[in-house]
Amino acid sequence: MPNPLLDFSGLPRFAEIRPEHVAPAIDTLIAEGRATIDRLVAGDAPPTWENFVEPLDDANERLARAWSQVSHLNVVVNTPELRDAYNAVLPVVTQFFAEQGQDQRLHARFKALRASPGFEAMTVARKRLVENELRDFRLGGAELPPEQKKRFMEVQEELAKLSSRFQDNVLDATNDFALYVTDEARLSGIPADVLATAKQAAQKDGKEGWKLTLHMPSYMPVMQYADDAKLRRDLYRAYVTRSSEMGKPEWDNSAIITRLLELRRESAQLLGFGDYAEVSLATKMAAKPQEAIAFLEDLARRAKPFAERDMAEVREFARAELGMADVETPDLGYVSEKLRQKRYAFSDQEVKQYFPEDAALGGLFRVIETLYGLTVRRSEGETWHKDVGLYTLTDASGGLVGRFYLDLYAREGKRGGAWMDDAINRRRLSSGVQTPVTYLTCNFSGPVDGKPALFTHNEVTTLFHEFGHGLHLLLTQVDELGVSGLNGVEWDAVELPSQFMENFCWEWDVVRHMTRHVETGEPIPRALFDKMIAAKNFQTGLGFMRQLEFALFDMRVHADFDPAGGTVMELLDRVRSEVSVLRPPEFNRFPHQFSHIFAGGYAAGYYSYKWAEVLSADAYGAFEEAGVLSAEAGARFRREILAAGGSRPALESFVAFRGRKPQIDALLRHNGMTATA
Repeated sequence: MPNPLLDFSGLPRFAEIRPEHVAPAIDTLIAEGRATIDRLVAGDAPPTWENFVEPLDDANERLARAWSQVSHLNVVVNTPELRDAYNAVLPVVTQFFAEQGQDQRLHARFKALRASPGFEAMTVARKRLVENELRDFRLGGAELPPEQKKRFMEVQEELAKLSSRFQDNVLDATNDFALYVTDEARLSGIPADVLATAKQAAQKDGKEGWKLTLHMPSYMPVMQYADDAKLRRDLYRAYVTRSSEMGKPEWDNSAIITRLLELRRESAQLLGFGDYAEVSLATKMAAKPQEAIAFLEDLARRAKPFAERDMAEVREFARAELGMADVETPDLGYVSEKLRQKRYAFSDQEVKQYFPEDAALGGLFRVIETLYGLTVRRSEGETWHKDVGLYTLTDASGGLVGRFYLDLYAREGKRGGAWMDDAINRRRLSSGVQTPVTYLTCNFSGPVDGKPALFTHNEVTTLFHEFGHGLHLLLTQVDELGVSGLNGVEWDAVELPSQFMENFCWEWDVVRHMTRHVETGEPIPRALFDKMIAAKNFQTGLGFMRQLEFALFDMRVHADFDPAGGTVMELLDRVRSEVSVLRPPEFNRFPHQFSHIFAGGYAAGYYSYKWAEVLSADAYGAFEEAGVLSAEAGARFRREILAAGGSRPALESFVAFRGRKPQIDALLRHNGMTATA
């Protein structure tokens, strides 16, 4: 049968894709891409959008779509065979795109297009795409002399391999751990549904008792509810030492981290930058590393008193109510949950009973339909796992707007965390507009013992967050591929739509329509919701400082850190001495699992979560003023933020929506960090 990775006529043919399809498809597409480039640069005709940019986009998009399917499968249904196929082809794909970034012929054609009389007549989106391409040629090494260009290419290939290896090591170390508990007394406090899943997992392995793992649906409830302090400590130690020198040598990310940092610094210096952070910020809203660091330090100064207050309350409660002389990091989640239950008289587990999967999804879809005049429906289509759903978005006239895959449950062979990724981006073709398609992936607990999947309120918030990313891709109205959806959006503004969506999870008019008790069928009582609101900013100071710790470490490790002059753990320790109010134990190896910056796209960019949170909180203020489900505000947000994609600077889009530049006040107010809090 024809290779399914070479079929671009519709949705991916996931049920038919096999590891043996990967190399032949990628080789074919790269050969076609190189032939297209040779043809485009061979003629004497002046470059235009139609004779140069569009055919180049055609070739690159075919490869990107096929590679997106392979990359996605590698993280959601990982097998040894698929991993080998992915890693075998990864250097080839990396080299192909890196070669384009250095191709003097393509660079010259884009410069000629920029200087042509037709440039000024182009749309704003096309102009921005051309300007972005010229910037990216510089960042891709196109202006380097031959020897440096060759070295730059070698660095990019090695970086891609190391990042993939880093991610594989974290996944393998996570999957490898299992703690089988046969003494039921040790499981005191852990919710019944979590224990039911653990018992099923043990039975599946042919073991007695209960199987505890480091996957979030197992790990987090233990840390939050288990009365057995040693059990919490055992799981905590296993979790924070994953893929470090304290585990299996073949999964140790220590040397990989050092090498990644060395190579990133070398690549930056080859391009004429002082450090990798400067390279990263060349495509972001923040102008210089010091601007981002100053932003983080200012937030830390404002937030630390609230974090210190939070920690003092935890310690006093633990001493007075739980008889604990002190609180250590493995205790924090447990003590905090006990304190919250006493103070607000409810637990996450109680709230969870009101969020069965269908009710939670129904509430999410209701928000989308109300704000943007859309309809969400489940549809038929091939997926990569039986638990995955395919959905369509249609407009008021029934026209197809986009599609999304929803993969909600944790399982073996699936990377932890939650994320959105693109399957197909919107662009205008001669045959019409190409409908966008996205993947939305989470790691929640699935159904157990005949009951539907139940989500915590935090998981519901995560679902809304990822769907915000999805809407950014699905609702774009930009026709040019390079600035459509999330393409071309500054990285520190990418989180705006996702964090914006989280706010709706705290609105009564939203939550009351998305809850149904799993046994009684009753919606969540207003009294319980009011307790949730009262507890909304419970320990936000601690959470705020934790994120600032990650962001400051990321920026400094890429800005002013020299691997030859110390270790990343020493740098992290210095950051913690500035911002932490509860120091983790010495054996904590957080960097070894920090996939965002060592295996993802957030290197010298993790600060963007807080940067974008300022934008999203301020943007949501418009809905607080107009009505949280205001169709008018929704239409404006869709038009100025979501539809605009990367066709203009993010700040322009924000000002077009809000009527002014962003202000930090809303972020502090939403987190309860004001003078009256």
